[in-house]
Amino acid sequence: MKILPISRPALGAEKERLACRFLEARGLRLVARNHRCRLGEIDLVMTDRGVLVFVEVRYRRSARFAAPAETVGPRKRQRLAAAAGHYLQQHPTRLPCRFDVLAITGPDAIDWIQDAFRVDE
Repeated sequence: MKILPISRPALGAEKERLACRFLEARGLRLVARNHRCRLGEIDLVMTDRGVLVFVEVRYRRSARFAAPAETVGPRKRQRLAAAAGHYLQQHPTRLPCRFDVLAITGPDAIDWIQDAFRVDE
């Protein structure tokens, strides 16, 4: 029996589910998944003890060329901030916000970077 490789979208969805379970096990609560707009996409929107958290999930099979978190450069941060602004226009809140990166390497090595960047950077 031949095992077919998993498609990129399916692999991305699988890693986002893994990330969500990882964060929920640490007390975060899921608010929204895959908020898309023309400005960008937010993988997960969660709450963490009174803070609204925009989570970018990054996956790499290995860190040989770059660790997953290193792939969130200035342009990606701008797109995340713009998408978060769009989300907040659609869902106003008084909660403070932060941006986290959840980097997955290999099958399940996870590095959670809380407050990974600020919009004013």
